[in-house]
Amino acid sequence: MNLNEIKQLIDMVNSSDLQETTIEKGDFKITLKRYSAAVPSQILPVQYQPAPQALPSAPSQAPAPAPVMSEQLSGLIEVCSPIVGTYYQSPSPDSPPFVAINDTIKKGDVLCIIEAMKLMNEIEAEVSGTIVEILVENGQAVEYDQPLFRIKP
Repeated sequence: MNLNEIKQLIDMVNSSDLQETTIEKGDFKITLKRYSAAVPSQILPVQYQPAPQALPSAPSQAPAPAPVMSEQLSGLIEVCSPIVGTYYQSPSPDSPPFVAINDTIKKGDVLCIIEAMKLMNEIEAEVSGTIVEILVENGQAVEYDQPLFRIKP
């Protein structure tokens, strides 16, 4: 299951009356839960868990079904995390970062990796442009819809 399919699932759950759903496809399993109208919903990717684990805390912002990128008034494009997880700037500790400030990127270039429940999710650029800001540090925990980068198209 790719990132776009997961986003579509989130949108479908957010627009329905479902409180919880689990979808399995081969070795992949994802559970989406909505806690209440007062508490923002969470995305909880799951892969073979032998024992129950504590859930990450709910995001402090009330997320609306939003695209990974949203245009800012200043003309910059903000790349936001599509999932709760850990941000990594490179594929391994010994590798150089995928991108740096002032790098020119093309649509489809990998910007970073978000690890969620031992799954490594590559976050790709949806526009071409120049990296203006990197808003998170390597190894930092990120929330759903948290801004990661600002790009000048």
